[in-house]
Amino acid sequence: MLTRFAQAQQRPHSVAILDAQGAHTYESLWNKSSQIAHQLLGGRSDLEQERIAFMVSPGLNYVATLWGIWKAGGIAVPLCLSYPLPSLAYVIEDTQAAALVLEPTYLDLLQDYAQEKGIPFHPVEDLQVGPVTAPISEIDMNRGALILYTSGTTSLPKGVLSTHANLEAQIATLITAWHWTSSDHTLCLLPLHHVHGLANVVSCALSAGATLQFLHSFQADTVFSIFLEGQVNVFMAVPTIYFKLISEFDSYSESKKAELSACMKAFRFMVSGSAALPVSVMEKWKQVSGHTLLERYGMTEIGMAISNPYQGERRAGYIGTPLPGVQVRLVDEQDLEVAPGLPGEIQIQGPGVFDKYWDKAEATAKAFTESGWFKTGDIAVVEAGYYRILGRDSIDIIKSGGYKISALEIEEVLRSHELVKDCAVVGIPNEEWGELVAAVLVPETELDLPALKNWLKERLPTYKSPKVYQIATDLPRNAMGKVVKNELKSIFSSTN
Repeated sequence: MLTRFAQAQQRPHSVAILDAQGAHTYESLWNKSSQIAHQLLGGRSDLEQERIAFMVSPGLNYVATLWGIWKAGGIAVPLCLSYPLPSLAYVIEDTQAAALVLEPTYLDLLQDYAQEKGIPFHPVEDLQVGPVTAPISEIDMNRGALILYTSGTTSLPKGVLSTHANLEAQIATLITAWHWTSSDHTLCLLPLHHVHGLANVVSCALSAGATLQFLHSFQADTVFSIFLEGQVNVFMAVPTIYFKLISEFDSYSESKKAELSACMKAFRFMVSGSAALPVSVMEKWKQVSGHTLLERYGMTEIGMAISNPYQGERRAGYIGTPLPGVQVRLVDEQDLEVAPGLPGEIQIQGPGVFDKYWDKAEATAKAFTESGWFKTGDIAVVEAGYYRILGRDSIDIIKSGGYKISALEIEEVLRSHELVKDCAVVGIPNEEWGELVAAVLVPETELDLPALKNWLKERLPTYKSPKVYQIATDLPRNAMGKVVKNELKSIFSSTN
């Protein structure tokens, strides 16, 4: 039996999940997932790795569907709840999904499409009937378990196929490294079509016998209200969420701030991931909560690979050291390991590394070296034993005048300026330099750009100093670095 299921047998009457409908025990989760498996099988003994796509909101029904697919021998394909129909259709058709499991909320979006394509679809409630003790076949650990989609930086999204063995390794590593136990209570508000929410939070919590509380959708004031109930002791989020929580916290009275700070100090630990954590956010959150956020590094293809320590120094701006069972190396453009202190591409080996890109043999082959190392495409350097990300080779590493410059480093410096609310740094093609370093700013007030450039020169080597153009005063955070690049090209073509 998968270790993901063990707690359902060992702790049947403990609370596994809290959602909008209330509290649900491990026994309830086991029974509902068995019913779903029984209905999906339809009299067969094994789905034989058929892909089952599902669109279900976070909560008991989501986890029961996920477990039910696994129990029936299928490969789970969780769909993004915010995707439009064309994006959902791409995933469904790319995986050749044999069936859809849908929450009623999403029937209107997908029902006509499924009928047109001849894909069986099941409202999730309709699957929760029948026997709850159906025999579950022993699951081959080398069989496919999960397909998550990663966009990468070029071409269409690729389906990342992980086996049961891959998932078990990822989960076991984090339970050990981050000291998960059955006494933990975590709040999940992360999307569940990504590895951060599905593996790090949902699967680790339930594999440890902990209580998993869902909040859908995110509201900063609701998060703090749940914290004040006094049950949550583990919290994982992305930098944007911490940024929004800080803003909410700052709006409170001094007495409520004190109450919240005291509550959060009692947490066991807090994690930030999925994007680079600005040092300014890390420092402010420590003032708010008393916690130094644990920053780590992972990808859809590898789970988590590198982490700051649970016990020990957590260094701001660093992702830490390799997790147990994970091999990491840094290599140059010739695929040779770099000397200590020099930047190189992160490459990973270990049992948590994915099996293949679904139905994309060429992309899979390109993703690995001949000796089996997975090429992450991320550039890092090791300093005093800790890895520090410089950026993604194709996005965040700007090649200017023979130098490799980290856009993330410059962004950190710019954010430390009292009048800069947020920023994005990108490389703009240039015949003379290869790329120019350009910055887009969201200022608190009107900026004196010449003064800002002089301020930067005092804090950066000359070759890293960006040309600074303010082209937006309220650019959405998630658009920075994507929307602005073409705009910057036109600006620079007329100003060089």
